[in-house]
Amino acid sequence: MRALFEKVSKEDVKICAVISDKKDCGAVEFAEVNSIPVFFVNKKNEDGFNSYSKLVDELKKLNVDLVVLAGFLKKIPDEFVDEFENKIINIHPGLLPSHGGKGMYGLNVHRAVFEAKEKISGATVHFVDKIYDNGKIIEQRSVNVIDAKSPEEIAAMVLKIEHELLPEVVQKFSKGYIKIN
Repeated sequence: MRALFEKVSKEDVKICAVISDKKDCGAVEFAEVNSIPVFFVNKKNEDGFNSYSKLVDELKKLNVDLVVLAGFLKKIPDEFVDEFENKIINIHPGLLPSHGGKGMYGLNVHRAVFEAKEKISGATVHFVDKIYDNGKIIEQRSVNVIDAKSPEEIAAMVLKIEHELLPEVVQKFSKGYIKIN
């Protein structure tokens, strides 16, 4: 969230909302400090949380062109994906299609890379569809991890390129450089 806010052109990109399934997280705090509206969502409709159908209405009122998932680990309901088809992107901390799918997030990915003794890892930005980590790949960036001593070290290396890659892809999207064929 912070990398997006700091690195995308304010002339081309407006971060119009932050959506979270957790009330206590860094992105929510950052949004509140920077006067960005926050919506909480879950499938249970708990007090203070929106349903996904209500969230669709709110995002349409804001004329949202792109939904960016960064650290949102829940499966997005199919109906939400349908409403924003080819307008939802995700950053994955690995080089898809390797180490993707249900349960493959965060340290789980880095642990799998480390245990497989892979020489490179990286980050992937892809469109979100109805299957975990299955959507069309937009862009990837790799990093040499051959000397990494732990999954945590790989995580730190990959996070650096995630903070470069995601803002670049969002910027390209805002300028119309990313097309769906």
